[in-house]
Amino acid sequence: MRAVVQRVAWARVSVAGEVVGSISRPGLCVLVGVTHSDDESVAATLASRLWNLRVMADDEGRMNRSAAELGAPLLVVSQFTLYGDTSKGRRPSWLAAAPGDVAEPLVETVVAELRQLGAEVATGSFGADMLVELANDGPVTILLELGA
Repeated sequence: MRAVVQRVAWARVSVAGEVVGSISRPGLCVLVGVTHSDDESVAATLASRLWNLRVMADDEGRMNRSAAELGAPLLVVSQFTLYGDTSKGRRPSWLAAAPGDVAEPLVETVVAELRQLGAEVATGSFGADMLVELANDGPVTILLELGA
């Protein structure tokens, strides 16, 4: 699995002009991509890593706190394009991205595991054409990559 994690002041995702998920206070916006070798174990590990990733500011402004420590919310959005391969030609190949029937339950597992850990989690709509808006705080953007 791949995740692009952004520390945000706020974030929201809309489908057809309607907000389907949002966080209105500092937290993390997480774009999640799934590949063919991913499984529930990888999804659970990703959730734990996200919840405990120390990218939130402490009292001195240093990235030293986690969402878990602060009770910060997360907005999780599925994004198959994270597995776009641009090594040949001008058009990305999506062969490394898992198909929707494989990816959707694993993204749902990430969300469920985060909630089980105590996280407040908002989500996008899997497979929908989404508009993601956010205020990247820092800016802080981290790429997490886990394998089965």
